[in-house]
Amino acid sequence: MACTTILVGKKASYDGSTMIARNDDSGSGHFTAKKFTVVTPKEQPKTYISVLSHVKVELPEQAMRYTSMPNAEKGEGIWAASGVNEANVAMTATETITTNPRVQGADPLVVYQPAKDGQEEVPGGIGEEDIVCLVLPYIKSAREGVARLGQLLETYGTYENNGIAFQDADEIWWLETIGGHHWMARRVPDDVYVVMPNQLGIDTFDLEDALGEQKEYMCSPDLKEFIEKYHLDLSMDGVLNPRDAFGSHDDSDHVYNTPRAWYMERYLNPNSVNWDGPDADYTPLSDDIPWCMVPEKKITPEDVKYVLSAHYQGTPYDPYLSYGDKSMSGAYRSIGINRNDFMSLIQMRPEGGAAFGTLEWVAYASNAFNTMVPFYADVDETPEYLANTTGEVSTENFYWTSRMIAAMADASYGKSLFHVEHYQENVLAKSHALINQYDALLADEKDPEKQMELKRKANRKVAEMVQKEASATLKKVLYELSNQMKNSYARSDV
Repeated sequence: MACTTILVGKKASYDGSTMIARNDDSGSGHFTAKKFTVVTPKEQPKTYISVLSHVKVELPEQAMRYTSMPNAEKGEGIWAASGVNEANVAMTATETITTNPRVQGADPLVVYQPAKDGQEEVPGGIGEEDIVCLVLPYIKSAREGVARLGQLLETYGTYENNGIAFQDADEIWWLETIGGHHWMARRVPDDVYVVMPNQLGIDTFDLEDALGEQKEYMCSPDLKEFIEKYHLDLSMDGVLNPRDAFGSHDDSDHVYNTPRAWYMERYLNPNSVNWDGPDADYTPLSDDIPWCMVPEKKITPEDVKYVLSAHYQGTPYDPYLSYGDKSMSGAYRSIGINRNDFMSLIQMRPEGGAAFGTLEWVAYASNAFNTMVPFYADVDETPEYLANTTGEVSTENFYWTSRMIAAMADASYGKSLFHVEHYQENVLAKSHALINQYDALLADEKDPEKQMELKRKANRKVAEMVQKEASATLKKVLYELSNQMKNSYARSDV
């Protein structure tokens, strides 16, 4: 599934937060309606059976409550996508990534084989449908998340190539699968941000640490032997570059993947290197764009939302380019694409701790035209406006309202962009005001039950606010688009 991820270490963020964020995008040819829910321990299965791969996994007895962003319609499994558990640990899964034929030949993906010609079916491995449900309810740190998922991959394998982020208040870890059963993970340095399009990304790796103290790296216990046996290390100097060893450098990457990394780093580090022109250090076609960089200034949630909404604004590649040479307009795959289903930005703030420090910012539909809103993550319910999505189009929920605003604003871009920008800025300002208000109330309240009620109330207030703003914006862009109908006529009949 096509997605884009950004990870921000606590010393790279504006307030000491760790932040992980991902656009969850539909595959080509469809859109997937999403909803924001809470899964209680009673709702968590004891035996998990994957709808797609038919793999059966026995789960631990003790599960924790967690937020989830599952598919709104039944049929292809849960696809929980991202969430935060009651131990204040978060994950987002998954970023579909690429690999190469040498890796796939050495450790083939574990693909489901249906019963045929008298032979019993052979279950496949685990995948994006399953991973959050199998891991998040049982981990108490980001590092534990890496260890648990690594063990599941070694035991059951996977049928796809994925990248997964784990987060707690102190650390962020990024795990990438390698073939069917192998994996590697790196701790995100505190002072950097990481960008990930749909491409294997880690570009440096310390095998000695990963197989020893595991301070900054972790991996499959046999990864060193696996690399040596199948001659995967392509370095001339003996310094392993995982992107070269396990990743891809296809022509399609230069249209679909590398331009996204280029644009995100160009925005957050505009002066660090030369991004443009014939003497550029990195271009949209570069295979060596850094996996992580120290930003030029500290990163805010608004910065994260901006890069995850990007369509190459300020470059010749913007599909909405309205002047100048348009020969390269729309040449590369945008980040804020029509197929964005949701964006989740999980912000673990030092103030408030586990009780109310974690916010889950949520946006639905195309990021170029939507807005994001924050919710306290340590809750036992989510607002109806975000939880009631179904397959039926309705203005009574945030998902479908956001989808309609995006489609109408795209079709009336020149007239509607102003309304969308006002909507985005207005909602963000009101969101910060509400969170500031309730942070103060929560800091003064020490009773856990009363804190929970305050968080419920705050989340409802945020949902009520964005519902009102979204409805008003939908009305405005509908008006602008209606004025562009081909049967319009200027003379009034009244």
